[in-house]
Amino acid sequence: MFDLISIGDGAVDLFFQISDAHLELDQGAEELCLRFGDKIPVEQFHQSLGGNNPNNAVGAVRLGLKTAIYLNVGTDLMGKFTLEKLKEEKVDTRYVSINENVNSNVSALISFQGERTILTYRQAFKYQLPDLEKTRWVYLASMGKSALEDNLVKQVENYVERVGASLIYNPGPYELSYGVKKFPKLLSLCKLLILNKEEAEEVLDENKESRIKNQGIKKLLSGLAELGPKMVIITDGKEGSYGFDSGQNGVDGEKFWQLDIFPAHLVDMTGAGDAFATGVLAGLFHGKNLEEAMRWGSANGASVVEEIGCQKGLLIYDLMQKKLIEHAKIIAKELK
Repeated sequence: MFDLISIGDGAVDLFFQISDAHLELDQGAEELCLRFGDKIPVEQFHQSLGGNNPNNAVGAVRLGLKTAIYLNVGTDLMGKFTLEKLKEEKVDTRYVSINENVNSNVSALISFQGERTILTYRQAFKYQLPDLEKTRWVYLASMGKSALEDNLVKQVENYVERVGASLIYNPGPYELSYGVKKFPKLLSLCKLLILNKEEAEEVLDENKESRIKNQGIKKLLSGLAELGPKMVIITDGKEGSYGFDSGQNGVDGEKFWQLDIFPAHLVDMTGAGDAFATGVLAGLFHGKNLEEAMRWGSANGASVVEEIGCQKGLLIYDLMQKKLIEHAKIIAKELK
C-alpha cells in the first residue's frame, strides 16, 4: 500500500535567468519586454525535472511518504530524463505511461528579478489510469487538455471512492478554464482543495466578464467549501495563506486561519506553490491539524524559492522539523 499516489502531468524545466529586459505596465498587468529579434544573453541555465506532480511526488518522498506517480512521458531524451530523476528520488515509477515516438512535456522558464515567465509545450497524451494499488492519499494536480477529453477526472473519482483515499486537489489552468464546478463529485470527495486567490475568485465567479475582485477571504473560503471540500486553502503570495476547516476532521466546528509566509531569500519563485501544497499534504499525513500543516507548507515553499528550480530546495523531514522550530513564532491565527 502506498502513502501517496500523485496523478497529473510532469515536464522537464529549462531555466533561463536573464537581466537584459525590462517591465512595462499594460492595463494594470506587468509585461516582460525583450528586444525583438535580438540575442538575449542568459546568465544562468539549468535543466531539471518539474511539473506539478513530479514536484509533489519528489517532495512527498523527502518528507517520508511512500509515493508513486502516474503521468505520461514520451520516448525522447526528456522522457528518459524524467524517469531517471524520479527513480533517483525514490519515487515509484511503475505507473508512468511511456508513449512511443512522441515528445515529452517541456517548459522554458524565463527568470527575471526573481519572478518567472513560463513557455509550455504539452503533448496530447492519452490518459488512462492503470490498475493502481491502494493508497492513503491521492494528489490530483494540473493536467493537459487531453486529460479532460479522456475523462481522467471520472477515473480518479472512481478510484478514490473505491479505495477510500483522502484526495487533495490542486487544479491547473486547463481545469480552471474548463470550470472546476463541473466536477461536483470530485469536489465532494475532496479532503482539501488548494487554490491561489485569483483562482479562487475565478472559480466562484459565474460571470467571467465581471470578475469578482477583492472579496473577503472568509467569503471566498466558505464559497469554495460549499462546493464540497472538507478543507480549503487559499494562497496569496506575500500575504501568506488562508485555511478553512469545516469541522468534519475532528475539530470543534468551522475554523478559519491565516498564516504569514516564512522568511526567505528570494532567488526563483518557480515551484513555490507545489512545495507549499506538498508540505501541507505531508503535515496532514503525519497527523497534524490544518493550521499546523499550513506551517509545513510555508516552510517548504520558503525553502524552494531560495534555489533555482522546483525541487532543489524541497525539504527532507529532519530539515522540515528544524525550520519549523526556527520559526516557531510564525503560527496560524484564527480569523473571527
